[in-house]
This record gives sequence, C-alpha cells and structure tokens, in this order.
Amino acid sequence: MRFCCVLIMAALMIAPTAISAQKKVPYWSSINAGKARMRTGPGQQFPASWMYQRAGLPVKVLATYPNWRKIEDPDGTQGWMQANLLSDKRTAIVRDEVRPMREKPNADARIVWRAEPGVVGKISDCANGWCKFDVTGRLGYIEAAHIWGAN
Repeated sequence: MRFCCVLIMAALMIAPTAISAQKKVPYWSSINAGKARMRTGPGQQFPASWMYQRAGLPVKVLATYPNWRKIEDPDGTQGWMQANLLSDKRTAIVRDEVRPMREKPNADARIVWRAEPGVVGKISDCANGWCKFDVTGRLGYIEAAHIWGAN
C-alpha cells in the first residue's frame, strides 16, 4: 500500500514538469517560488547568476532541457532555472510608466485603477490588444502593449 502511494505522489510531482516540457517554445511562465536562482547553465553545478525574490514575476521560456528551462526575465536577462521553480500561471508586469486599468477592453472605457511600472498581476482573456489584469483582486483591462508577459 505504501509503495502505491509513493508512486502516485511521484507521478503528481513529475506531471507538471512533463507537461511543460511538451510545450512549444517560446512560451510564457512565471516564477512560483519566493526565492529562485537563475544559473548560467542547466544544472546546479553551474554558477548562479541571479537570485529572484519575487514570486509571480513573468518570464519567457526560450528552451527546455529535462528539468531545466532557459528563461528571459522582463529586463532581457537570460539564464537557466529549475522547472519546478516555474508555474504555468500567466502573469505580466507593467512597463515604462503609470498605466490605466479600464472597466472594459476599450480605450474609451472608464478607468478603474492605475498601475505603476513594475506592478505584477495575473492576466487572462487577452484579445484584440487588451488583457484582463488582476492585481491582488483589483481587476481591470490593460493594453497588452503596456505590459510584458502578454505577447
């Protein structure tokens, strides 16, 4: 009985990585750990080049290697990160300046919030140049051109 449970647990832990490895690169992901190291190569023997301390930060996956992903961060820095430190949850970060979040996906719609550069939020329903943007429960639509992680 214990062996069966261990196999099921192992399968559940491997499944997300296996699914992500089958995606066509490039694809969007986000950091799901409070601390995550970027390395110069796909293995722990490679030196860490960066330590991220921001869960939810969007990244672009550029390449896969068994349990490692070559990623690019919003600043353009590239390196390797363990796959289990990444999530399939879509997030984006506001670029350049304060951006309006609108009630509807339309430039004439009422502004419901304003998001400062560097604000990270969950995105969904991206269409026609707009994405639904959720910043800790504050919902609105933001132009996809004003965020990194949508296109």
